[in-house]
Amino acid sequence: MTRKAWAWAFYDWANSAFPTVVSTFVIAAYFAQGVAADPAQGQAQWGWMQSSAAMVIALASPVLGAVADAGGRRRLMLALFTLLTAAATAMIWFAKPDPSWALYALLCVGLATVGFELGTVFYNSMLTDVAPKERIGRVSGLAWGLGYAGGLACLGLCLVLLVQPNPSPLGLDRAEAEHVRATALLVAAWLLLFSWPALLALPDPPGRRPSWGIAVARGLREVRDLLRSLPHQPVLTRFLIARLFYTDGLNTLFAFGAIYAAGVFGMGMEKILLFGIAMNVAAGLGAAGFALIEDRVGSRRMVLLALGAMVALGLPLLLTESETWFWILALSLGLFFGPAQAASRSFMAKLAPPEETAAWFGLFALSGRVTGFLGPAVLATVTAATDSQRLGMATVLVFLALGAAILATVKGR
Repeated sequence: MTRKAWAWAFYDWANSAFPTVVSTFVIAAYFAQGVAADPAQGQAQWGWMQSSAAMVIALASPVLGAVADAGGRRRLMLALFTLLTAAATAMIWFAKPDPSWALYALLCVGLATVGFELGTVFYNSMLTDVAPKERIGRVSGLAWGLGYAGGLACLGLCLVLLVQPNPSPLGLDRAEAEHVRATALLVAAWLLLFSWPALLALPDPPGRRPSWGIAVARGLREVRDLLRSLPHQPVLTRFLIARLFYTDGLNTLFAFGAIYAAGVFGMGMEKILLFGIAMNVAAGLGAAGFALIEDRVGSRRMVLLALGAMVALGLPLLLTESETWFWILALSLGLFFGPAQAASRSFMAKLAPPEETAAWFGLFALSGRVTGFLGPAVLATVTAATDSQRLGMATVLVFLALGAAILATVKGR
C-alpha cells in the first residue's frame, strides 16, 4: 500500500470509534439500561431514533455527493462532517441517567449518526484515488480491519481509563454515570486526533472550483441524470437494491447488539465492554484476513459468503439461552461483519465511473439508508408488540437473507 492509501485507511481507525463505542456497545447500552425507563422501551426508542437519522441520510447523501463531485470539495465536506460528528458526540456527556434526558440523548446520537454517515460518503469516494482497480478489494478490506482495530483500541481505553476504575482517578461520579458518559468525550477527541492524516494527505484535485451555488445546481442535475440512468445499468441497480436490504440488516444488528446482550443476558457495562472488545478482535481479523483473498474470489462472492454465514450463525444465536454459547456464536458471526461491508465498498468502487465517484457513493449511501428506517422500525414494532427482544432481533436475519437472495442474481465480481 502507498502512503496515500495508508493515510486514507487510517481514517477508518479514527472514525470507527463512533459506531463501536456510541452506536453499538457503550452509549447504546447506557441509554437502554440507564436513561430509558426500561430496556425494552429503550430498544424501541433507539430504533425510532435510528429510523429518523436514516431518513435524513437517505435524502442528503446522493445530493451532497453530487455537489462534491461538481465543486471539487470532497476533503472540505469530509472535514465538516467529521467536526459535526465529534461535536454532537461530545454533547452526549450531558445526558444524565434519568428518563427526562432520553430525548436529549437521542437527539445528540441522531445528529452524530447523520454526521458520521454523510462523512463516510466522501471518505468512501476517495478509495479509487488511492488504490488501482486490481487492488481495491485488498485496500478496502485492510482499511476496514484497521477500523476495527481503532474501535477496539478506543473501546479498551474506555474500559481501562474510564469504566473500570473505582474510585475514578479522574474524579468521575459513578452514581451519575459519569464514568460511562465520559466515553463520549473520549470518542470525540479520538476522532479529531486521528482523522487529520487523511485530510492532509488527500487534497482535492487542483484547479478552479465553481461557487457553491453553481456546484449545487450541477450536483442536482448529476443526481437527476444518475437516477435516470439506473434503468440502463441493471448490474448497478440490482446491486443497490440488494444492498437496501442487507445493509439495513447489518446496521440494525450493529445498533442493537449491545442492547440485546444487556437486556437478554443481563450483562453489566464492564461485561458489555469486554464483549465489544472481543467482537472487534473477531471482526478485525475477519476483515483483514478475507481482504487478502477478496480480489481473487471476487467482491460480490465475498459479500454472499459473509451474508450466508451470518444468517446461518444468527439463527442459533437468537435461540440459545446459554450466555457461553451466545459468546461463541456471536464471535463467530463477528468474523463476517467486515468482509460484508468492505467487499460491498470494493464492488461499488469497481462499478462507479471515475468522474462521478462521490455521486455514485452518494447513491451507495442512499441504498444503505433509504430503507434504513425500516429495519429499526420493524425491530422496534415487533419488540414493542411482543415485549420480546429475541423476536425483535430476529427481524434482522430476514433483511440479511433477502439482500443475499437479490445479490445472488447480480452478475460481476
